[in-house]
Formats: sequence, structure tokens, C-alpha cells
Amino acid sequence: MRAKRDRAFVNWGRNQRCLPVEWRSPTSTTEVAEIVAGAAARGERVKVVGAGHSFTAAACTDGVLLSLDHLDQLTDHDPDTREVTVGAGIRLSALNEALHALGLAMPNLGDIAYQSLAGATATATHGTGVSLGNLSTNIVGFEIVTGTGDVMWCDATSNPDVFTAGRVSIGALGIITRIRLRCVPSFVLRAAEGAERLDDVLDDWDGFVASARHAEFFHFFGARTAFTKRNQPTDEAEQPPTRLQFFLEKDLAENGAFEVANRIVRRFPSQRKRMLGLIGKATSSREVVDRSYRVFASPRRVRFVEMEYGLPFDAVPEAVQRVRAMAADLDRTPLFPIEVRASAADDIPLSTAEGRRSGWIAVHQYIGIPFGDYFRAVEAIMDDYEGRPHWGKMHGQTHDVLRERYPRWDEFAKVRSVLDPQGVFRNDYLDRVLGPVI
Repeated sequence: MRAKRDRAFVNWGRNQRCLPVEWRSPTSTTEVAEIVAGAAARGERVKVVGAGHSFTAAACTDGVLLSLDHLDQLTDHDPDTREVTVGAGIRLSALNEALHALGLAMPNLGDIAYQSLAGATATATHGTGVSLGNLSTNIVGFEIVTGTGDVMWCDATSNPDVFTAGRVSIGALGIITRIRLRCVPSFVLRAAEGAERLDDVLDDWDGFVASARHAEFFHFFGARTAFTKRNQPTDEAEQPPTRLQFFLEKDLAENGAFEVANRIVRRFPSQRKRMLGLIGKATSSREVVDRSYRVFASPRRVRFVEMEYGLPFDAVPEAVQRVRAMAADLDRTPLFPIEVRASAADDIPLSTAEGRRSGWIAVHQYIGIPFGDYFRAVEAIMDDYEGRPHWGKMHGQTHDVLRERYPRWDEFAKVRSVLDPQGVFRNDYLDRVLGPVI
């Protein structure tokens, strides 16, 4: 007897919701294959959900919704190649700890570690570092369940076409159950944070991103400064903040106080300038020396919705200034800052950095505050640079536009038609951004 539709899925940003006919939590690849084959026979669709940190409907379905939470173990480690094989459902936070126990680390990470590995790589999630690619560039092999319920191992020599396309798949090719990653030795970062003139940073954009292996900045609309972050590997011993320091900086200031400020602005928009001034006073320079993954990722408890675009690296300064000018004319200028990062080019067909060194501009809005006009205006600016939207963050693009921005689009579409000919893994989001299965 089928389960009733009595448990909805709601994402972290609370802007996506769906009601699947059934939830499943398989404990093996074999069970995943059986679920997919059964759903295909019934004419149902199947999607996978991780931590729900995508702001799009990429995981939504009215069919069968799978959680890979039970597929979360590190099952193999080669100390010579520094490669590990892990269950695709593992959370990045757990992966980081497991790798550190082996003397290993991911070379780069984004600024949160809540996501599942499968979800983060399927959407080309990235950190910052002009010489470093997104998380998916560290994949050297994976196991995938196709739309017919078959199981394949893919790497550079076994099913290479699927491997090439599948490292960033948006969930369109199948269900990835195991991932093999190439890692680096554990390392310590010295993080230096502080305020600088925004115009100075943008005028020397090349120099800024070259000033540390991992460089990024945040900018609050209405301010003249950029809050810069430079994370540089060091031979120093880790010196993690005390519990009190962590509480004051991360829990109280970055989350608690910022939550209160946003609630005030949501209720009383006229208070934005005052709240911005208080945030500026509370923001101070600091340096931290700690394990890489503890520097990269921070707790993010203030809920928001987000849009992020990758664009040609050299276009970033102009694009940031245009976004800044546009925001000054909004009826409700966001209290959230924009985030600006950079990354290396890669060779993955649907990676947002495929074939080009990229800069990234991310915009956010606190939940409950209208964001449509703001996001549409930013998107219009990004279109002028043939911007590519982050696959897990909000955007309004369609496949007819996107296929022109990805030179290897047809290569991905061909693999999709072979692996999922019946469209078992389709949903409304994929229909919009990828089009029908050919």
C-alpha cells in the first residue's frame, strides 16, 4: 500500500515546498535502484533531497522523494593518491571531520557546510580562490543509478562521457550514490578580515584576488566600504577561538544581532539606515588561525533567499558598481550585503565556470521581505555579461537562454537522453532550465 501524501518537503529558505506521494530513505545503492525501477514502471518521477539548502525547486516532486542520509559513510581511503570514497548523502560538515581524521581536507569550500555532498556538487557549489575550481572539480569517480534502475561506475576510463557530464548534473542524469574525491593534506588557514574602501578593492580587482589564495568581500548598500576576507595557508599551529570568542563573534554578532536587525527592518523599513550604522560599528577587523574547514564555513542561522551569478572575471568591478547604483533606487534597499568571490575555469559541461575564469556576485534578502524587484533588476544586469546562474539559487532563466551560455550544452543533453530516456528525474525546475529530455 502506498504512503499517503501527508509529509511536505520545505527547503531551508522556506521558499520551496512540495508534497511527494512517498518518502524513502534507502540504505544501499541496490535499494535505490529498486526504488527507481519501481517508480519508472509505475510512471512516477523520483527526486533526491539532501539538506534542503537549494533555493530552487531542484529537489521538488509530486512523485517519490528520496533522502540519502543513510548513505553517508567514508568507505575507502587511498593514502598514496589521497582519494576517498564516500556515500553521496554525507553532509559536508561530517565529511570535513572524517577527512581531518585521515590527515586530509578539501582544497576549498563554500561558506557553509550544511549541504550534502551530492547536492553541493550537483549544483556546482563553490568557494573563493581564483586558482581553485568548484567542489565538483575534486570528483574523480562516482556511482550512479540511471532512470532505468541500472547502476554504473563512472570515471575517466569507465563511462567517461557520463563522468564528464555527471560531475554537475542538477539531478537530471540519475541518483549519485557514491563519490570518489581527490583531497589534499590537512592545512591551516590564517584568516584576516577587515574593512577597506570598496572603490580601492574594485580598482585593483586582480590584485585583490591575488592577495590570498582565498579572497572575497561583502558590501552593504549605502556604505563606502567592503568587508574583506583573505584566507591564506600557513605553517602556524591552529589557534581556534575560545568558546566565548566564537559565541560573541559568530552566534551573537553574525547571527543573533543580525537576525534582530533584519526583523526590525522587515517591520519598520525606515530603520534600515540606523541598523546599517549599528552593523558597521559592530564589524571589526580580526585574525584567526585555524583548520581550513573551520575557517571556510560559518554558522548561518539567519534565514534568507539568495541569487548568485557567475560572470566573466574581468566584468566584476563594473557589474558590482551597477548593482550598487541600482540598489540605491529600490523602494526597500536590502540590509543583507552582496557577496563577491572568484574561481578558476573548469571543463565540466554544465558547471557555471565551464571554460572561463569567473567572478561571482551573490545577493540575498531576509525571509518575509519582498525580493522580486531586487532580484529581477540584478538578473537584468547579469544578463548583459552572459551571466550563468548558480543552479541551486534563485533565478528566472529558461533553457532557451541558458543553452546559448554553455558551449557544451548538447553534450550534456545527449548523456541525459541515454541515462533517463523516460524522464524519471524530471520536475518543473528541470523542465524550465534544461528543457525536455531529447
